[in-house]
Amino acid sequence: MKLNFLSGLFLVLSIYIQLGSFSQLQAERPNIILVFIDDMGWGDFSCFGNEAAKTPHVDQMATEGIRYEQFYVNSPICSPSRVAISTGQYPQRWRITSFLAHREYNNRRGMAQWLDPKAPMLARTLKQAGYATGHFGKWHMGGQRDVNTAPPISAYGFDASLTNFEGMGPKLLPLTLRPGQKEPGKIWGKAEILGDGVRWMLRSKITEGFIDEAIPFIKKAKAEKKPFYINLWPDDVHSPFWPPVTKWRDGKRGLFLSVLEEMDRQFGKLFKFIKEDPELKNNTLILICSDNGPEKGAGVAGPFRGFKTHLYEGGIRSSLIAWGPGILKKKNFVNKTSVFSAVDLVPTLLKLSNVKKPDGIQYDGESLLEVLTGESKESRKQPLLFRRPPDRDSFYGDRDLPDLAVRDGKWKFLCEYDGGEPELYDMNMDRGEKANVADQYPEVVKKYTKMLVDWHHSLPSDKGLDFVKKPKKKKNPGKN
Repeated sequence: MKLNFLSGLFLVLSIYIQLGSFSQLQAERPNIILVFIDDMGWGDFSCFGNEAAKTPHVDQMATEGIRYEQFYVNSPICSPSRVAISTGQYPQRWRITSFLAHREYNNRRGMAQWLDPKAPMLARTLKQAGYATGHFGKWHMGGQRDVNTAPPISAYGFDASLTNFEGMGPKLLPLTLRPGQKEPGKIWGKAEILGDGVRWMLRSKITEGFIDEAIPFIKKAKAEKKPFYINLWPDDVHSPFWPPVTKWRDGKRGLFLSVLEEMDRQFGKLFKFIKEDPELKNNTLILICSDNGPEKGAGVAGPFRGFKTHLYEGGIRSSLIAWGPGILKKKNFVNKTSVFSAVDLVPTLLKLSNVKKPDGIQYDGESLLEVLTGESKESRKQPLLFRRPPDRDSFYGDRDLPDLAVRDGKWKFLCEYDGGEPELYDMNMDRGEKANVADQYPEVVKKYTKMLVDWHHSLPSDKGLDFVKKPKKKKNPGKN
């Protein structure tokens, strides 16, 4: 009898300890908000050098957190960049290599119509570990134009979603208003076929519309004592630009700057909400970056060469800010040396959250938790590999853009699919990619050529060769 009593007491104590440990673990799991901005250049935040516009709310987050100057996204265009930051894998693995468009155009480029729901989504892994998960903003990983049979956003591990005209499910659609116009116009109205729950809102206010959806979601998660993961993915600074009428400026660049400043103002509402709640402030990590480089004539890439769609730095290097007073070990710190990318965020955030990666999944990303928290200036160990969007061999006046690229340590190397036309840059000395030193380092060129060509052939083809611009035939000099 005594033995049974002691055994029972031991069992009860064990369960209590385990439950206590589980509750403590849940309490330690951080809330995560990923702000992923559409088409914003590396140099567009004023804390990254923009003197033409002010972004005080984002700048304050940088002052209270960490700014990273060598962070990359994994594609210079929208849809594949979003796949990479969501899955921790190169988007080519999922046959999403350029922006998703009409069915016919997707087929012509050798692309999938939408991201396979079996992809290893960060949101799904966190949800299975007890997180509340919400997506608020642009999606563009399936469900756009005439692709109206794509899975809903909830199929990818999200409890709630509110998107725009490029995603399946409830959405905010944009009304447009310019000075002197009495009634607003509508754009992308056909997106009403992509899910119930459509609301129309002035495009100049849509980011705040997404924030107004996110804040109640956060309150609900907190009431249920759940950690939360949220995507806030605004598309304000993607053209066409529609700032408030009272902030209208002339020209493409002027409109972009007005929209940028208004987006920052709307961010302030979310940042203020998090900061004024001590529990949220001490256990929330906010990451802010862009999905690719700027549109030419709108945003700026700082000192870097190239724009959106280019594999030069201006197309793939992104300004990253991390904020989290109770999580980060540094404040008002600039990390100038750590080379890492969007695919690295998935395993890093899983480690931060004490969540095991799914069985059988191999990430292209590496866990760099100490870099994210400010305890290390290390870089990822493996090279970062890139392939251009298939339909972007020629763009923004460049008729022969490189097809492949790698960033490895101090080296940046670019070439064609077959390894031809090599370009090699020493990023420690030449971050603007102005001096091609390929002729001076033949062994380095040989190494990276093989690496890139082998990697390219290991992935599904996306018909990039079909879009190569053929040189114009020279006229026969013997004829008029």
